[in-house]
Amino acid sequence: MFTLRWSVFALFIVLPLQAQEIDWDKINSNTIFNLIARQQIDQTSFGSNIIQMGDYNNAELSLNARTNIAIKQLGDFNTLYFMNSFTDKETKAAITAQGNNNIIDVTGSNSISDGIQINVKGHNKTVFMRNY
Repeated sequence: MFTLRWSVFALFIVLPLQAQEIDWDKINSNTIFNLIARQQIDQTSFGSNIIQMGDYNNAELSLNARTNIAIKQLGDFNTLYFMNSFTDKETKAAITAQGNNNIIDVTGSNSISDGIQINVKGHNKTVFMRNY
């Protein structure tokens, strides 16, 4: 019972804290693109940064532990397939799809594709990229 009281007390102490400093009342369809553009993606550490704005977007990633990827899908029905899990090489990539019904399929990574930036603007575009 003593632990339960402390747990409830700690919960009420932590609840009023705010995790974000964004004024959500000022976010709308006109300002969101400026907010995304201002974000600087730090590619010095490994990990994934995925931003999807729209309906029915899909990102299927199969990554190794040394992959740093930044993904932005802006629009509806965009699909990304990115697979480089069969190698242990360090990989950096940035992929942006802006529009509707775009498909980007990237498999593998090598020295040529390291640091690649793929930008797709428009509707109904398909990009296949194989790195062996």
